[in-house]
Amino acid sequence: MNPISLELDRQIRAIVRHCGLQIIQMASKEFEIFEKGPEDYVTTIDQALDAELSAAFSHLFPNDGVITEEDIQSRQKFYQTYDRLWCIDPLDGTEDFIQGRSNYSVMVGLLENYQPIAGWIYAPVYDQLYYGGVNWGLFQTSADGAPTPLISAPQNFSADLCRMMIGHRDQTRYGDAIAHQIPNVEFYSIGSFGLKVLEVITGRAGLYLYLNGRVKVWDTAGPLALAKAAGLTCCTLEGEPIQFSPDAIDAIDPDTLTHRQSILIGWSDCVAALRPKLEAAVKMATKK
Repeated sequence: MNPISLELDRQIRAIVRHCGLQIIQMASKEFEIFEKGPEDYVTTIDQALDAELSAAFSHLFPNDGVITEEDIQSRQKFYQTYDRLWCIDPLDGTEDFIQGRSNYSVMVGLLENYQPIAGWIYAPVYDQLYYGGVNWGLFQTSADGAPTPLISAPQNFSADLCRMMIGHRDQTRYGDAIAHQIPNVEFYSIGSFGLKVLEVITGRAGLYLYLNGRVKVWDTAGPLALAKAAGLTCCTLEGEPIQFSPDAIDAIDPDTLTHRQSILIGWSDCVAALRPKLEAAVKMATKK
């Protein structure tokens, strides 16, 4: 069942696509880049679209909380009495965008009672929007065309061969140890967290491992909702559930809303077979 009305869904898709296309237009002109923290970048484009998306969703859903990446004050809503929270990342994959690569996205996720139930991921360069949610389904649109089902399909799995999505920082730190445990592993990566998850949903990767400890709730809410809708396993490296509740202070940093847990997203047989090997590899690499 759709968690929102068909008309509101249509409006969300229009807003997200409009903002995504603005990224391409604004990128053709001069913009500024700032470093929020070590290797954590933001541009004036992020900031402008953050404000636009915040205003649009606050208008559409006046009784819900709206949390956006660049509005630090909005994080207070995570701890207020909202049943539903909209978590918005105006430009996911900023590093890819800055470097002129294609794999960045606009992402919106909906948490209900601190569980991811719906998400929208728009890739501006490809003019492709992916959306859906738990007990709703998965859909895609190309340009301004009509929605069609998004087909989720597991990669043909072999315990001795796995195509794994992993960020370059995690591969640098843990790649050798993982390859020792899984000799025929094939690593690859693209920019946006959400687009990485879609690589698994569509079967181009068996799983996605994230260990870097930098992603926040606006990075994960939408993609995890789509992953769950596809029937993927979403857990920590230790096999525990990924927590979103503000009471789980060991899982969510109370100030930054950063996930303190590792994140493993994949097809169930792949996760079942490889999670123990990945856990052993990470422990081995951490001891060095």
